[in-house]
Amino acid sequence: MKINSPLQAYKYLPGDNCGICGESTCMAFASRLIERSAELTDCEPILREDQKKNFEKLQELLRPEIREVDIGVGDKAVTIGGDDVLYRHKLTFFNKTALTYDVWDTMDENDLAERVNHIENFQKFYVGEFLNPDAIAIRSVSDDPTQFSETVKKVIEITNLPMVLCSFNPEVLRAGLEVSSDRNPLIYAANKDNWQEVADIANDYGVPVTLFAPGDLDLLKSMALTFTKMGMENLVLDPGTYPTGTQLRDTFNNFIKLRRAGINGDREIAFPLMSVPLTSWLVYEDTVSASYWETVLACTFIIKYGDIMLLHSTEPYAMLPELHMRDTIYTDPRKPVMVDPGVYEVGSPTADSPVIITTNFALTYYTVESDLASNDIDCYLAAIDTEGIGVEAAVAGGQLTASKIKKGLEESEFDLKEQTNHKTLMLPGLAARLQGDVEDETGANVVIGPADSGRIPGWMDKNWPPSTG
Repeated sequence: MKINSPLQAYKYLPGDNCGICGESTCMAFASRLIERSAELTDCEPILREDQKKNFEKLQELLRPEIREVDIGVGDKAVTIGGDDVLYRHKLTFFNKTALTYDVWDTMDENDLAERVNHIENFQKFYVGEFLNPDAIAIRSVSDDPTQFSETVKKVIEITNLPMVLCSFNPEVLRAGLEVSSDRNPLIYAANKDNWQEVADIANDYGVPVTLFAPGDLDLLKSMALTFTKMGMENLVLDPGTYPTGTQLRDTFNNFIKLRRAGINGDREIAFPLMSVPLTSWLVYEDTVSASYWETVLACTFIIKYGDIMLLHSTEPYAMLPELHMRDTIYTDPRKPVMVDPGVYEVGSPTADSPVIITTNFALTYYTVESDLASNDIDCYLAAIDTEGIGVEAAVAGGQLTASKIKKGLEESEFDLKEQTNHKTLMLPGLAARLQGDVEDETGANVVIGPADSGRIPGWMDKNWPPSTG
């Protein structure tokens, strides 16, 4: 039975508070185990022979309900699965959906290289992180083992991204693996017709494999049980992705049924799930409709409960919603997204540059920073520790106060009097009521900026440099 509280984990720890793990107490370490921010092997005492039973028991209890499967190698490798809950607000979802975009083995060599490079290099900076695709799916259109093998070689030469090798022909899959098995690709897919041959191939090369049984959960479970009995547990389940009508409704329900059963302890099907939104291209003839519905399907199954998906459209209008939805769903709802408190330089500030106060809520900080940088405003930007709360709520709730602003500047070792000629702090308009308190607490001259950081350039033209009397 899975455990979800630090107290339950603590019962199996040595309890000597030795601090070797980096935490002051075993209870604190137990909390990190539940949050998956620490490994059980970080606790040296539990690795002793006399603690072996506790180690094995706790390791079993901490195991995610949904098995984790690794695809790829090195820094680019992705882990899929590993969830413990059906609803992210109960805990969180851990390993992000792996967004995999396709190439195919009948492409011109230059077109292939261009598409692979586009997939690998596509990124969007958002709230302090770059959002990127995760993997390349190589589809066998030719059904020719030699041609497929050559395409896989070319992709390997271009990118280190994880790969999914796609064919129902066992000979094609084997040819692809002969040149790529050291990259630990996922093979797609075993079905009711080829399962024995694909099982032999997956077993020979020790790579993860997808089981495909469209619309037939009984067959999918039977295949999973068969592969498990053959010693293969790095499995991904594809129940089929139908893009329209009642079949789409059935697809949606099948994903929910599989994930609910896995979370509730049915180990026979507790594996990551694959969605294939590119099936939209089999239904819609025009590119706009196919791309639109592919994106709709992708966003739907990022939420319910696709751990990896195969996609075709690489236009920004399709990729950006998918990347943003994935990032949103896999943000821990229990923790505000924060930046480290401190005073940061934007551009090349001098002693005459403004010192602008904001909070350490990541969305607020990066919005303000972007507005300043894009308008070439050289300044100091002070992110005050408000526990990841935005300006208006932090002022109302007492997380942004005069004393916290003073403390934030002191802890950053930013000396307003020594490092500026104007000795002035600029508060956001939504924190205007703090002006007098901040002046009293810090001894600084305080000016009130606009409520919207996008208006700072216009405000600067009229109000900077400040009048210090």
